[in-house]
Amino acid sequence: MATCGGSVCCCCCGDRESRTPEELTILGETREEDEEILPRKDYESLDYDRCINDPYLEVLETITHKKSRRYEAVRWIMVFAIGVCTGLVGLFVDYFVRLFSQFKFKVVQGSVEDCTDRGCLALSLLELLGFNLIFAFIATLFVLIQPVAAGSGIPEIKCYLNGVKVPGVVRLRTLVCKVLGVLFSVSGGLFVGKEGPMIHSGAIVGAGLPQFQSISFQKIRFDFPYFRSDRDKRDFVSAGAAAGVAAAFGAPIGGTLFSLEEGSSFWNQGLTWKVLFCSMSATFTLNFFRSGILFSSWGSFQVPGLLNFGEFKCSDSDKKCHLWTVLDLAFFILMGVVGGLLGATFNCLNKRLAKYRMKNVHPKPKLIRVCESLLVSLVTTIIVFVSSMVLGECRSLSPPNDWNNSTTAIQVSSSDEVNSSIKTFFCPNNTYNDMATLFFNPQESAILQLFHQDGTFSPVTLSFFCCVYFLLSCWTYGMSVPSGLFVPSLLCGAAFGRLVANLLKSYLGLTHIYSGTFALIGAAAFLGGVVRMTISLTVILIESTNEISYGLPIMITLMVAKWTGDFFNKGIYDIHVALRGVPLLEWETEEEMDKLRACDIMEPNLTYVYPHTRIQSLVSILRTTAHHAFPVVTENRGNEREFMKGNQLISNNIKFKKSSILTRAGEQRKRSQSMKSYPSSELRNMCDEHVAAEEPAEKEDLLQQMLERKYTPYPNLYPDQSPSEEWTMEERFRPLTFHGLILRSQLVTLLVRGVCYSETQSSTSQPRLSHAEMSEDYPRYPDIHDVNLTLLNPRMIVDVTPYMNPSPFSVSPNTPVSLVFNLFRTMGLRHLPVVNAVGEIVGIVTRHNLTHESLQARLRQHYMTS
Repeated sequence: MATCGGSVCCCCCGDRESRTPEELTILGETREEDEEILPRKDYESLDYDRCINDPYLEVLETITHKKSRRYEAVRWIMVFAIGVCTGLVGLFVDYFVRLFSQFKFKVVQGSVEDCTDRGCLALSLLELLGFNLIFAFIATLFVLIQPVAAGSGIPEIKCYLNGVKVPGVVRLRTLVCKVLGVLFSVSGGLFVGKEGPMIHSGAIVGAGLPQFQSISFQKIRFDFPYFRSDRDKRDFVSAGAAAGVAAAFGAPIGGTLFSLEEGSSFWNQGLTWKVLFCSMSATFTLNFFRSGILFSSWGSFQVPGLLNFGEFKCSDSDKKCHLWTVLDLAFFILMGVVGGLLGATFNCLNKRLAKYRMKNVHPKPKLIRVCESLLVSLVTTIIVFVSSMVLGECRSLSPPNDWNNSTTAIQVSSSDEVNSSIKTFFCPNNTYNDMATLFFNPQESAILQLFHQDGTFSPVTLSFFCCVYFLLSCWTYGMSVPSGLFVPSLLCGAAFGRLVANLLKSYLGLTHIYSGTFALIGAAAFLGGVVRMTISLTVILIESTNEISYGLPIMITLMVAKWTGDFFNKGIYDIHVALRGVPLLEWETEEEMDKLRACDIMEPNLTYVYPHTRIQSLVSILRTTAHHAFPVVTENRGNEREFMKGNQLISNNIKFKKSSILTRAGEQRKRSQSMKSYPSSELRNMCDEHVAAEEPAEKEDLLQQMLERKYTPYPNLYPDQSPSEEWTMEERFRPLTFHGLILRSQLVTLLVRGVCYSETQSSTSQPRLSHAEMSEDYPRYPDIHDVNLTLLNPRMIVDVTPYMNPSPFSVSPNTPVSLVFNLFRTMGLRHLPVVNAVGEIVGIVTRHNLTHESLQARLRQHYMTS
């Protein structure tokens, strides 16, 4: 351990401070000052880079122009099918949520009207409690079946598109539990939305549909050889997530930008066009069926998305009314600041609640999660019922708007829904109960009330509604039910914006401002303060309102809300990603990270294989390590002559060896001890000719010895010779010429299919596997611990060179961290070898070496040792 200021001993704080994130993760510790949760190492990365090996090249040689066009046509068909299926999933959720909600409110509203005179409102409350508790219980059961179905699913999809494989996130079981769970959680009156889960559902459809197989139905398999790679699957997940946004908000362009802004690290022009086409397919599929079901107008396309904001338009009777003016921008900026502060507060409270659940709810029996869901449902129902009955005020109904002759179908449908959702509990004729109108309606209807109701809501009602929605939606999000955050945030912000409009009219005399605009800006301010999205959210809101003139105020409001919130904490989705310990890579690194080089952050302890390796050695390596890729190397003694040609080359190499020679030697010693049962195969290099051993010159300083000697060959490794603990450091730390990378899944596939040859044969006699055979088990390759290898001769040899990736991306040890980071993230890499100037591999960079926490720890070590 490095000491600070030359001090021999360090205090406990100094000891914790000098530990790397990896050490703290192993010890199970967090930093006490902010209880930071460090990225976990059990998350596997996706591999977006193509493995251009011999089977892949053989496929390319057989591809003609006709086959290439057919392959592209199949890809477009799959994109269209993903959009259509995502739209149908949205239709299913919307239909049954509307059905259950209408039935529930019809029964409870009839009971309230009957019990108003008889004084039996307690019975109405029990009826509402019965509906909501049963629905919440069912929603929780689906999450207990598949825990990853909880929440909105956006953090998990964001991680997947960033290149992290989250277990179970795109399984068919997750889709079923997500769809049915969100159906009951929304119908159960919880302050959650169905728009976030729609994004997750679309991503699952995108991941599973092109595969034509599912682990839930293993006996059903189709011979469909296309799209059997992480690269293709991730592209389809991007399209599915965009289709989910498009179906939820009727915003295909916003969905495309959401997939780009929030998720995918790799993007190109072709992918943009396919994602947009998929989003359009989802939007118009949902629009077609909803228009036919709701208005019996098949083919008219009247309802673009699950959440319809209606059309904002001033009444023709008010000639001085404008949607917004330049003077209103000052109020919008102030609302953006307040929305950012409210969003930061919301995220802070929700983070504390999530940590409490992780420590006190999730480790306990599943019954505790059910009890929490029922408790939240109970509290929500009582507050909604009592406040509607007691705190609501009777407000006068405004006369209907005088729409001109150019009235659209969207205007008529939104106006009819606004008028039909007015509640008159305990109020005389021509008046309505403002609190009940907001609480005793589906959330989409409440949003339309705040956006388009010309009648006024009292400041007390708006303040109470905003506070209740703020607290209860914060409590609900993260609970063991499928739950979205868009609609609760829009409702809370819309109430805040409507309150601002009322105050401006009452106290500043601004009677001609349009209240719906302030409600929309308030919704954008709070939602932006919570999720911290800018580009995609701006376009989503513009497409949802169908009013391009709102572009400037919405964009300014979202930017101000994001800047204000970022001053205090991260967005809600980034917070939940960090709480899960997912090694998410940001868009770029900080400038000070360029003080580090690739050799400062790489992993020098390499577990490698030779081009020709015995089966017993491969099995031992696979069963005693958890690495997902292995460098293919040779100990080419001829490289030693090139090694000494220039001082610059040797100095660069020694600079690395000073910091890692001990760890590499320790790794070699550990591996030699764990492989004693297979002594010969671990070190035998079938590619090299045996060279006579010569003793190296005896020098006190190893590094000086390597610099001064002209050429000394390394000891010969005979077939049955094992590493000796008496070997010198130089013998253990021999140069390894890098030839390529081979994945664990590829090695297991070779062993399962018996691809090997005997010592008396040539490697050309080894069976060859096609690209289809290598990828047949994708994405769930066999585990080496579950494979029966008793029929294989452990002395047989496997030639891995045809199946390795001979040309992976690589960097030199002196490459700045910013360049390493950009290459790794933009190309979607899984492993990045660090190769010096003479072709020797000196380390590997993985995703865990590039996380913010790991880079910060390396930078602290750099400052301490410099």
